[in-house]
Amino acid sequence: MLRGSPLPLWPWVLLPLLLLLLPPPPPLAGALEPRGPARPEQAAEEPGSGGARPAFQDLQEQLRAAIALTRRYWALFTCRVWPETCGQDGKSPLAWSLPLLGQQYLDILTTWYCSFQDCCPSGDCRISNNLTGLQWDLSVRLHGQHLARELVLTTVRDYLALPRPDKALALSFHGWSGTGKNFVAQMLAENLYRDGLRSDCVKVFVTMLHFPHPRLVGLYKEQLLDQVRETQERCRQTLFVFDEAEKLHPALLEALGSHLEPQAPENHSAESPRTIFLFLCNLGGSAVNEVVLELLRAGRPREEVAMEHVEPRLRAELAASPDSGFGRSRLVKENLIDLFVPFLPLEYRHVRLCARDAFLSRGLPHTEETLDEITGTMVYVPKEEPRFSAQGCKSIAQRISYFLP
Repeated sequence: MLRGSPLPLWPWVLLPLLLLLLPPPPPLAGALEPRGPARPEQAAEEPGSGGARPAFQDLQEQLRAAIALTRRYWALFTCRVWPETCGQDGKSPLAWSLPLLGQQYLDILTTWYCSFQDCCPSGDCRISNNLTGLQWDLSVRLHGQHLARELVLTTVRDYLALPRPDKALALSFHGWSGTGKNFVAQMLAENLYRDGLRSDCVKVFVTMLHFPHPRLVGLYKEQLLDQVRETQERCRQTLFVFDEAEKLHPALLEALGSHLEPQAPENHSAESPRTIFLFLCNLGGSAVNEVVLELLRAGRPREEVAMEHVEPRLRAELAASPDSGFGRSRLVKENLIDLFVPFLPLEYRHVRLCARDAFLSRGLPHTEETLDEITGTMVYVPKEEPRFSAQGCKSIAQRISYFLP
């Protein structure tokens, strides 16, 4: 569908049918309050005397709630199918606050529609490149990471705007566990590809899961290079995510180097294929935390932490680590990594926002006291001056189950 063309009306007919399968919206205030048995005088009312009016009002409230929910699902559906329509009214659909089961049904409808209807202006319906959605996700869903928000959005947007990039884009995320590295990788997949992490154009490798045995590194290297090549042949824009990248065997890092080197465009008259590599590392997190703690102790706000404060210490920790070859690999030494993105340690206020989002994404009720109680169960460091969550937001979802009625 071309930009600016009117949206078809027939999905409006299908969406109400879908809503029959979706979870109901949260009840309105007082909607679940017991009404008790009818008073004798109410039971004795004649037809038409007004006894049916409360039931009619309840029906009106339920219809209003259903219409509001339908609009939210429709906004998300149109944003997924036609990314160019996202944000035209200055707003983005709160996809993450919809019931999880409803989002899954919406995924089914989107996949079914796009299987026979051209729903993308790019020519490849697997690729959406919804930068408006990415900006919104990074601004609203990612907490306490002003550097990552700005660096990732700007770098990815500039790379995708290149008609003929001469190399793959390589980003390396560094920080403690639970600070948002995997979360941002997921956001990129969801906004750049229609099927997110399930897309044919996206491959995720977890080092200790996919490459656990050093003695088989020769086989792993062959399999890895085959998967990279096959994915690039299948898609003109690909995304490769390496979790626990600091544990990658040096031979695998060396093999990836050839894919990150500058390449001469094959055809200057057409757009070159694009490839994005994401390396997610816990290595370097201690250096990032120390920089933030020093600035906070000096009375400077967290938002003043800049790359010039963090990058030298981050690079020094990478190079000095005896347990990892990542910092000494050619990826780092030959500047094949385009950007090192620091993920700052999360404070109490950020963890509290993560708890709120977890409740909203599941459509569960919560109170301010519940959020404080969950956030207070986390471990904060350093011991003499507890400021940062030792696990970031990683275990928030698990803890919520203990606070449900």
